[in-house]
Amino acid sequence: MSSFEYNQAPLRVVFGTGTLSKVPAELERLKAFKPLILCTPEQTFQAEKVENIVGSVKGITPVGVFSKATMHTPGNITDEALEFLKSSGADSLVSIGGGSTTGLGKALAVRTGLPHVSIPTTYAGSEMTPILGETVGGEKKTRSDPKILPTAVVYDVDLTMTLPPGLSATSGVNAIAHSVEGLYAQNGNPIMSLMALEGIRSLATSLPTIVSSPSDVPARSQALYGAWLCGVVLGNVGMALHHKLCHALGGSFNLPHAETHTIVLPHALAYNAPAIPEVMQKLAEVLPGSDEDAIKGLNVLLTKLKVKRGLKEFGMKESDVDKAAEIATRNPYWNPREIEKEKIREVIRRCWEGEEARADL
Repeated sequence: MSSFEYNQAPLRVVFGTGTLSKVPAELERLKAFKPLILCTPEQTFQAEKVENIVGSVKGITPVGVFSKATMHTPGNITDEALEFLKSSGADSLVSIGGGSTTGLGKALAVRTGLPHVSIPTTYAGSEMTPILGETVGGEKKTRSDPKILPTAVVYDVDLTMTLPPGLSATSGVNAIAHSVEGLYAQNGNPIMSLMALEGIRSLATSLPTIVSSPSDVPARSQALYGAWLCGVVLGNVGMALHHKLCHALGGSFNLPHAETHTIVLPHALAYNAPAIPEVMQKLAEVLPGSDEDAIKGLNVLLTKLKVKRGLKEFGMKESDVDKAAEIATRNPYWNPREIEKEKIREVIRRCWEGEEARADL
């Protein structure tokens, strides 16, 4: 076995059904009595539900709801939320939603040092990472800091029951992407690899059921469990080409986060396949329908999930492909295969066109 280092950041997790009712206890444990609740405009009703639950407990007084969380965590929204927070006198943060809301909670927590309780409603996994991606001046940049990691995470399967099948599919594949890259990360280790494979297996088997039967509780529970594991992987090891491509595409062309990860994943894996034969074999074993070919397994999964496969379907122009290749190959992340600009351009073109992934570059 190769040598490795393993660090585990402290983070409390509450997982189950009906666990939203435990949020007040988490705040009390943190000695936080004036929480600011964060959400997107579309999830105000969920934030208000949290506000009511928390506010019904003696001694806890929510200071309000900030409902402008936006994908890719734009700097101007963070600045506005920070002013709202300071004027409210909040002593803590509670975010409810997907990666956009979690990202805003992280941005505020790292700037203020306030405790952050994250309540995920999708399968993105951002809540388990000390990583923050922020967009300023049309370009998305990421940083990692233990202070970014939420203080506690409350997983409530009930909150995912109304997540539309399409969004369930893409946010789940987004989570799978975290674990796929974790399997060949430069600083990977056996513990993260075990979590990665279990997370991928859980999501790859449950997501097709959710798409066909959205109210299937066991499938929803299995998917949320898988997303948790994939998020842990993302938070503990480095990422490579896939995430660099998604950050470049999402931050520079305002493409939807989960959908972009879904489209890019099989193509990024296909590019790296020649350099990671052992990983490809392990992946094939946990992807149903792979026939010992991990790329085929991902193509089969995306077909079952009925997701869109082309970036052009989300507004990206063909003329943007060259610019995207330039951004994606500038200051590249570590990657198991050498980054070649012209081949990366072709990867992006295939993502734009919506072609099935193939390992021929």
